[in-house]
Amino acid sequence: MYYLTASFSVVSHTIMGPDLYSVLLTVHSSLARSTVLIGAASVIATIWALRGALRVARRTFRTTRLRGPPRTDLVFGVSKQIIESTDTAALYEAWAGKYGAVYEVPTTLGGRKIMISDTRALTHYFSKETWSYVLTSETRLIIRRTLGPGILWAQGEDYKRQRKSLTPAFSQAAIRKFTPIFYNSTHKAKVAWDAMIDASGSDSIVIKVQSWINHISLDSIGLACFSHDFGSLDGKPASVTAVLDMIASSPKPSAVDIGFFLLSEVFSFFTYLPATRTKLFHELQQTMEDISKELLARIKKEKEEGVLDENEERSIIGMLMKANGSNSDLQSSPEEVLAQMKILLAAGYETTAIAITWALLELARNPDIQHKLRQELLAFGEEPTYNQLQSSLPYLDAVVHEALRLHPPVADFIRVAVENDIIPVSESVITKSGEAVNSISVARGTLVGIPISSINTSVSIWGSDAKVFRPERWLTEDGIPKKAQDIQAYRHLLTFSDGPRTCIGKGFALTEFKVVISVLVRSFVFELRDGPDTRVELVIGMLPRPRIVGEQGVDVPLRVRRYEG
Repeated sequence: MYYLTASFSVVSHTIMGPDLYSVLLTVHSSLARSTVLIGAASVIATIWALRGALRVARRTFRTTRLRGPPRTDLVFGVSKQIIESTDTAALYEAWAGKYGAVYEVPTTLGGRKIMISDTRALTHYFSKETWSYVLTSETRLIIRRTLGPGILWAQGEDYKRQRKSLTPAFSQAAIRKFTPIFYNSTHKAKVAWDAMIDASGSDSIVIKVQSWINHISLDSIGLACFSHDFGSLDGKPASVTAVLDMIASSPKPSAVDIGFFLLSEVFSFFTYLPATRTKLFHELQQTMEDISKELLARIKKEKEEGVLDENEERSIIGMLMKANGSNSDLQSSPEEVLAQMKILLAAGYETTAIAITWALLELARNPDIQHKLRQELLAFGEEPTYNQLQSSLPYLDAVVHEALRLHPPVADFIRVAVENDIIPVSESVITKSGEAVNSISVARGTLVGIPISSINTSVSIWGSDAKVFRPERWLTEDGIPKKAQDIQAYRHLLTFSDGPRTCIGKGFALTEFKVVISVLVRSFVFELRDGPDTRVELVIGMLPRPRIVGEQGVDVPLRVRRYEG
């Protein structure tokens, strides 16, 4: 596990020189031994001064100074404003409109980061991600502590090896075999809903759909990834779901918790302080560790005894272990295998469940779109196969991608440049000094942010109806504006990222998404419980989740009635 010394290794050591680096390590050692890590003005002042020294010590190649929003907080820049915003996409879009598609924002302790929304700059950036632009050492520390040294944590050649070892498990052939699992899990929910409607004595009932989608997603992940039935759709308690819900349901972070979090982005030892959410994430880590170890031990034992059945061989972890035994170039350490299991449990389950819940919300908000989708599904007749889900249901495809455009599970991310770079832009950017430039110099050590949700819904990129749920935009020749087409990512969306680190589970998630929506919308009509004026808010768990305003926890209650034709 990394401590502050390791956190500096990617950036600080390379750009400060050995003397300043030693000073920082000495300061860290002193702080780590102190019984009071925060609250003393002298500590903040020392850190700020050292960051200033770091900037002075950089080589003559300097990052272009850009315009951007003014510092709203002496210590945290605009970082606190961002983290407390209920609509970060709108915040980033407003700044891009005022300062240009590439701008800088002041961050914690006198730092700054460059935010990129320019389409040409994005293409350049993603072509160099994982080599020139990498996860910050602080982010890697948090990932390693929570999920282990798996594919989300890995960089460079290590990342290439891990991705190559996992690729067969996410191939079209593999996902085609997983598709019946997605159907079986969704049909379990359908049968339960039918029974609930029958028992109610009414033609409709209110269902907390997010909880049910969580169960569908968890059971699907369990069977496809580990050949293990968590049984959450059968009423068995699911510890992963319980902890994730607890994190999302926890009280709004206090000012102290937010301060610790923002300071941890600069110096990772702040992640060790006993904040409320830190404790919850530790509990999540322990829960996933226990489940993953138990599943891995079972699979290993059955493999050694020669009783590993065909389903287990076809599971994602089964295929990974098979690759371990047959190809020395793709060997994964036991720690890496365990990490991949935790990533599949947490990231795969959480992201897909959130996306499907958003889609059902949008369909409930837009009954005409819901009706049109249902008519396509009913006209198709039979339950679509994997191949048919990919190409034979254009309106289903459009609904799914429109939901992913408006509601990406990850709103933004930050990387750090580990080498000097020149980023071209499609439109001139005005620097802080008033000069118009066609490229941006980025010195190593510079933070670079990509505001995914803002780019996906930007009026300047997607047109005047960018904020509207309109699946039809995906069905006409001129439905996607030229500027959006210039984004080279999958379907011109950054929801799955792009470049070498594009989401390896994209095909898995899309197929599960389409299966769940096709079964449920074909069978049921979804309505907003409180009518068209129902308001939805975001709650921050492991990832942002939707919640109906006024509800507790992570509840998304929708009125559901059986479709009678």
